[in-house]
Amino acid sequence: MINITEIFGQNVFNDDVMRERLPSEVYDALQDVKQNGAEMDPQVANVVANAMKDWAIERGATHFTHWFQPMTGITAEKHDSFITPVPGGKVMLEFSGKELIKGEPDASSFPSGGLRATNEARGYTAWDPTSPAFLKEDATGVILCIPTAFCAYTGEALDKKTPLLRSVDVIEEQAIRVLHAFGHTDVKSVSISVGPEQEYFLIDHDKYLQREDLVFTGRTLFGAPAPKGQELDDHYFGTIKERVGSFMQELNVELWKLGIYAKTQHNEVAPSQHELATVYSTANISTDHNQLAMETMKKVANRHNLACLLHEKPFAGVNGSGKHDNWSIISDTGINLLKPGKRPHENLMFLFVLSAVIRAVDDYAELLRLSAANPGNDNRLGANEAPPAIISMFVGEQLEDILAQIMENGSATSSKRGGKLNTGVHAMPLVSKDATDRNRTSPFAFTGNKFEFRMVGSSMSIADANTVLNTIVADALSDMLDEVEGADDFEAAVRELIQKTVCKHQRIVFNGDGYSDAWIQEAERRGLPNLKSFVDAIPALTQEKAIHLFEKHGVFTATELHARSEVLYESYSKAINIEAKTMIDMATKLYIPSVIGYITSLAESINSVKAAVPGIDVSVQADLLKKATKLLTQTQAELQKLKAVDQKAAEVEGAEAQARYFHDEVAPQMAKLRAPVDELECIVDKEFWPVPQYAELMFEV
Repeated sequence: MINITEIFGQNVFNDDVMRERLPSEVYDALQDVKQNGAEMDPQVANVVANAMKDWAIERGATHFTHWFQPMTGITAEKHDSFITPVPGGKVMLEFSGKELIKGEPDASSFPSGGLRATNEARGYTAWDPTSPAFLKEDATGVILCIPTAFCAYTGEALDKKTPLLRSVDVIEEQAIRVLHAFGHTDVKSVSISVGPEQEYFLIDHDKYLQREDLVFTGRTLFGAPAPKGQELDDHYFGTIKERVGSFMQELNVELWKLGIYAKTQHNEVAPSQHELATVYSTANISTDHNQLAMETMKKVANRHNLACLLHEKPFAGVNGSGKHDNWSIISDTGINLLKPGKRPHENLMFLFVLSAVIRAVDDYAELLRLSAANPGNDNRLGANEAPPAIISMFVGEQLEDILAQIMENGSATSSKRGGKLNTGVHAMPLVSKDATDRNRTSPFAFTGNKFEFRMVGSSMSIADANTVLNTIVADALSDMLDEVEGADDFEAAVRELIQKTVCKHQRIVFNGDGYSDAWIQEAERRGLPNLKSFVDAIPALTQEKAIHLFEKHGVFTATELHARSEVLYESYSKAINIEAKTMIDMATKLYIPSVIGYITSLAESINSVKAAVPGIDVSVQADLLKKATKLLTQTQAELQKLKAVDQKAAEVEGAEAQARYFHDEVAPQMAKLRAPVDELECIVDKEFWPVPQYAELMFEV
């Protein structure tokens, strides 16, 4: 039996552990650092480090690491043992405050966008005391992991945590201003509450290893649809298979040990697709936890001879995987700034914050789109499974009605109510209805007391999305507060500003079907940007208004933004280049030889039958031979074209120009090569086909 309350957080150096192991004055000093930004006293750091080391060693740890999140989107770590040599050939175990506070990884070996050259290697990791240290247990041993930020010797951020922490400070400051302005002067701090929903696929590990495309790129670059996909809607919330359930059980235990609030697990829409959702934490801790969750999912899957696929579109023709980022603002006194209350039309502070979010999303839709963009998500967004690439906001019938009243009259006098749901079965109790429906086609949807940003890709860090959200909303709140603070009639000024803001930015609000062609046309009429690809979205990062926004609030410098732009272009080019080379390799070494073998066998069969029974009808075999030969010829032709454009891509100078070439020339040619191979898969005998097919990958788990 698993006692969740006993194992939960057992591998975390959390607040309870610190209270128990640290002297009260040291504990208080550390809290002052975490909550108020006080300077870290070296003596305090030494005491914390020693307590952390003793706690870790008691649990079997031999090494420690500064655990950080470079711009690769995954985590990084370098393990150092606690041993220190002493006379006599002995060692002692030490861990100093200096080692806790600072590390020095090679900054030139991580993506930097030109901030670090090969001969400029120094970078620093700096302890983030707001995210607790934890222990990782696996075949490597037990490792003490210390969450850290990562920056260059020259001070620029080289990671995803540093900008996120900066943005948290910015929105906390503005949210406190809002609360104080509306009379909640007892509020001392505000946190950004984030809860991600993680989608993923599980397939058999042995079959995974037989697919070069899955191993190298995370998705199937070739593959004809299985006879059955998700048409029957029988996988979503279906009974969990025992093999998958065993994986989920171990995953939960591992996550609970790490203090991660793993809450919900279920089958998703596509065959072999599943979801894990966690309870809300602060934006920083939730980001750390999601990175840990993705890493743990892969490790646990391997133990069950499964492969966990986090790519946004592992299989064509069925749903891809996203990561819904649920975002809200909570005060230390328990006030949720995005909670409408029972009478939202009278909740002036909520309407003020709501109008600020509407303004922020409209003004910076392109930045928000970019925060959820990566090469994999290009294959997912816009299909009948995920939000379109057009940013819009769903607010629901209740808030839409209130906003309409405000636009027309300057204020609202009523709110639509949810009522009761009568199932028509007398034995069943009446169920309370929400005041509005949900909209799964919206990229940014209000869901009762939070916004759900549904565009983020399943493999992505949620740091980027939350950094952008925090900054753009803080900017809107700041500008709007500047207009009304000090007004003779504060309430009247607020109502007037809400009306002005909603009227100006109403184009971003859309409660309809985001999948429809009509919405694409309507969005164009409204003037909303439609950035269909990752490459199309990247320029938003270095637009003048983006630079002004981030520099104004100290989240990014112009130098950091331009560097990140370079990293994004390069990451796209590298991803597509790897996919292209993988396709070339598979077509050359697997598919073409296998089809030649099939064609040869077919031709020999025709000749054998003719020889055995002269004049017999062999038209079926002959037709198959002709069709397969024609498709083989087409495959070879498209393969040569892909080789040519991929080689030419390497000659294109400039990160942006090269990325656009990969997008415009290489990616389309990859699709042209895939087409005849997938058609061949439908006619070639299974015994000749060189790799596991979709039916085997998605249904044999």
